[in-house]
Amino acid sequence: MALERTFSIIKPDGVQKNLIGEVIRRFESAGLKIVAARMVQLTQAQAEGFYAVHRERPFFKDLVKYMISGPVVVQVLEGENAVAKNRELMGATDPKKADKGTIRADLASSIEENVVHGSDSAENARNEIAYFFATSDVLARTR
Repeated sequence: MALERTFSIIKPDGVQKNLIGEVIRRFESAGLKIVAARMVQLTQAQAEGFYAVHRERPFFKDLVKYMISGPVVVQVLEGENAVAKNRELMGATDPKKADKGTIRADLASSIEENVVHGSDSAENARNEIAYFFATSDVLARTR
């Protein structure tokens, strides 16, 4: 198994519903270690830049509006196969289609307000981590 890092966001609905601790508990219980984290209020420019890959999609403007609607918690998770493990913990984007016991099935209210974002590949994780964190902000490898 490969020790790797992935990127996660606890989205505005998760912060507003006081789910930060529960989401982090689930990450840590699954063997993921938080090696960087902070709460931020995204600007429109930051949200548009982060989600630029979706710029031409019909939901882009609503996504940006949602992501700047309140504070978020950005974090770097480290562990064995962290990208896949985080994707499994989150569940499907649509909480109605997410497996029981996943973050989205248990905590999300809709496909739009689905509590968390997570990187979908190791390459995207590296890019997303670099978007929010300087190398010096992230703890050295822990294992």
